[in-house]
Parts: sequence; structure tokens; C-alpha cells
Amino acid sequence: MHTFHKNTSTLDPELLKTPFEVQTNWHVLTGAACTGKTTLVGLLSGQGFQVLPESARDYFEQEQDQGLPIDQILADTFTLQYRIAELQVEYERRLHPETVAFLDRALPDSISFFRYWGMDTSFILRKCFHYQYKSVFLLDRLPLHRDVVLGPEDEAASAFLDTWLERDYSTLGYHVVRVPPLPPAER
Repeated sequence: MHTFHKNTSTLDPELLKTPFEVQTNWHVLTGAACTGKTTLVGLLSGQGFQVLPESARDYFEQEQDQGLPIDQILADTFTLQYRIAELQVEYERRLHPETVAFLDRALPDSISFFRYWGMDTSFILRKCFHYQYKSVFLLDRLPLHRDVVLGPEDEAASAFLDTWLERDYSTLGYHVVRVPPLPPAER
């Protein structure tokens, strides 16, 4: 496993002046691992809402369907993060801005993941101003553990991502609503 120096630098102030191009009716559900995002998105889908699945999960499934084991997919973190971001851009591009939709993560999540792996955030920051989301909900962590590890999963990584997801979305101008660990129907 490679050791990376986490990027906690300030986002480029010149890029932050970029105006959003398209207002949407999309609601983002974000958070560290084991927050119940996917469960909540599933419940919303069952109620008839349009949902966008987590691009990282889909990316891993696509790669595994081609015969690649998880350790090989995780081996090149930089390529992995860029491909997940590109897939998210594609998913969002397919969704009509006026549709009321719930997203299991959104493009700005990649900023925090790029930070975690010590990557330059400018590449992804530029792309974050195409769509402006209606709202952003940051789900607090639940006392759950996943059987399949798709990314940073330890306590330190989860704490880092929880902090930086809130900071990065806030820096982009979003009011981040924290959602406490309640039963799924109450969230």
C-alpha cells in the first residue's frame, strides 16, 4: 500500500469564482463510508423518485465484471479516482436538470477523495461548476461495517472524509445539512 500525503490546501480561489452554469433540482446524499447513503437512495427510488447510483460502486462492479479483482482495481489510486470522477460527470450529464432527483454522491465528492489521496483538486474543481445542486445532505456515520472494501474505510479515513466533504461542499457555496443516524425512513 502506498503512503500518500493528504491534500488539505485551500481550493483555488480563482476557480471558486466560476459561476454555476445550470441550476438543478437534484439533491445530493453524501458522507463517509457506512452512512446509509445507498440504503436511503434505494428507499427514495422505491417511492418513485429518480435516483443516480454511486459512480464508484458502479465503476468497481464494471471492472469486476471484466474479471479484475478488487486489489488490482485499487492498485492505481490516481487512475481510479479520475475514472470515478469521469463516470460521475457522465451520469450527471444524462440527468435532466429539472428532474427532481437524489444522487448517491455527486461530483464535488471527488474533491474530498482527491484530497485524501494527495491529488491535485484543480482538475475536478473546474468540472464542479457545470451543475448546481438544489441541496446537499451529509449523512452522519452509522455503526455499520461493509463486507466489501471499495476505498478508504478505516476510522481516520472516514473522519477525514466526513470533515472534508462538509468543508468542500460549503466552500463551493452549498448549505450542507447534516443528517443524524436515525432509522432510514426517518432520515
